[in-house]
Formats: sequence, C-alpha cells, structure tokens
Amino acid sequence: MNITAIIPARYASVRFPGKALAEIGGKPMIQHVYERTTRATLVNEVIVATDDERICQAVHAFGGVCRMTRSDHETGTDRLAEVAGGLGADIIVNVQGDEPLIAPEMIDQAIRPFLDEPALRMGTLKTRIRTLHDFLSPNAVKVVTDRDGNALYFSRSPLPFFRDKWQDLKDDSFFSGKLLCYKHVGLYVYRRDFLLEFAAMAPTFLELSEKLEQLRALENGVSIRVVETGFDSIGVDTPEDLAKARERFKNLQ
Repeated sequence: MNITAIIPARYASVRFPGKALAEIGGKPMIQHVYERTTRATLVNEVIVATDDERICQAVHAFGGVCRMTRSDHETGTDRLAEVAGGLGADIIVNVQGDEPLIAPEMIDQAIRPFLDEPALRMGTLKTRIRTLHDFLSPNAVKVVTDRDGNALYFSRSPLPFFRDKWQDLKDDSFFSGKLLCYKHVGLYVYRRDFLLEFAAMAPTFLELSEKLEQLRALENGVSIRVVETGFDSIGVDTPEDLAKARERFKNLQ
C-alpha cells in the first residue's frame, strides 16, 4: 500500500501571514513539519503543497519535495486534492503545515486502521482535554464518538455539555478524567479516491456554521474513524502560538 503525506502550506494566512516560514530553533516551521512527517514509519513519501514560491524555495533549500498549486483554493483540502489527483497513492495523509511539533507516532496511529479495514474512507485523531480553558475555547475543536470510535459530531462549542456538573467545572475534573472529553487533532487520513470525491462535494450547512470541513463528510453519511492519541501538539495560528511552540521546542531540546 502506497501512503503519501501531503502538507498544505500557504503564505497568506489571515491571522498570521508567512507563518510557514516563521523560524523555530533555526529552521522554518515548514521544515519541522516535513522532517517529523518523514519519520512516520508508515509514510512512503512526503510532499509540501503550496501556491507561494517563497515556501517552495524554502522546501527545496532543505531538500524537501514541493508541488506548486493553484492560488484560488479556498481550503487546504482543495489544495491537497489537486496534488493527490496526480499521484498513484492508495492513502493520502493531510498533515497541517502549522503543526511544527507533531509527533511522527501520531501520523502512524491515524494511518494504522486503514491497513486492516478496506471499507474505511476517512480518519483523524483525538486527544484528552485536560483544562477548562481548552474545553471552553472555540479554537479547540471538540469531538464525540460512538463505541466503535467513529465520529458522531465535531464542534467548537463545549462537547458534551455535562449538564449536571456545569456549575462545578474545574481544571482538576478534566485532568483527573472525572469529566472525560476530547479535543480534535487536525490530521486527516483519506483513501485517495474518497479524498477526490470529498473535495468535489458542495459545502454543507453544519460545515459552514462551525467552519469545520470534516462536518461535510458526516452530513453526507461518511464515517470518520477517530483514533485516540496520548500525544498533543501546538497548532500555530497566531504569533502568540509561535512563542509557545518556540518555548516547547526549547524545552524538548
């Protein structure tokens, strides 16, 4: 089975322009993502997909593979599908270009169910929420699953609601596991044929309401396998996030 990881990266981010090239420990962020992705044992090939020559040049400078795409894509999934359409891969992994500290093991964990379940078309990850801040933050997407690990819903709202405990929410309740809930980790695995089908689907009501693309799959009746991981990472959406990523990187060294 041929498995290709594609890292969509653009320069013109609304909240943080040029973040893919922001320096962390002497390397651009996109290089950290690329190198960590290549260390995933189940990935055969890694490609950066971008519409910006500066990012492509940076990737080539550290010896990476880059594909230029159209500049009018509205989402990273559309950019991913443009590149995937020209590949012969069986499985496509979407690794976010703003996750400089992603653990290679997380990528393998998300891929592994696809090796044994031919009917599986889309998968992702979740990790335990351990703070009240993350539970309440709209920037931390929550996910609930059924007993087989398939997604029931993703939301920016607190999920589940914990009706009888709402007045007593504290960090310790989440950290200890008394209130068990999960944050979605934005890494996706697709069968290549389904990715092309998914990108061609029209945006849906819930997707547009929550600004979460994965809801398009659920609204069209597609199951999404959600694998729990003990790892977490820092998504860099703002300069403040970059400072956190730099601090964690320094501590890891």
